[in-house]
Amino acid sequence: MKSFSAGIVVLLLAAAAAQAQPAPQTINVSLTSYAFSPSTITLKAGNTYRLHLSDDASKGHNFSAPEFFAASTVAPEDQARIKDGAVELDGGEAADITVTPQKPGTYPLRCTHFMHSMMGMTGQIIVQ
Repeated sequence: MKSFSAGIVVLLLAAAAAQAQPAPQTINVSLTSYAFSPSTITLKAGNTYRLHLSDDASKGHNFSAPEFFAASTVAPEDQARIKDGAVELDGGEAADITVTPQKPGTYPLRCTHFMHSMMGMTGQIIVQ
């Protein structure tokens, strides 16, 4: 009976700890022809965020920030969505990436599709 009671206590403590963790703050980022909105994203190191990326254009774009992703912890379920430091989106598509920046700094953001960054699709991610 003691081990059964101890098991229940452990489960209750685990449930309380899971509920105590706040939900990640959502940052909405719109990808359009040829801009990010917002173009500057400011985050705090150690805080967890859900980046809601939406391609609001009729053609594909990407959210390319390899240095930022390398200096962050990405939720295991979202890691496969990032290839070579970028999240690819088709026109009208959206994706959520849960990330915890680990290292303060300023990281470049751009769309690597042909000539998109030349046409102004650039930005920065500032981690404080």
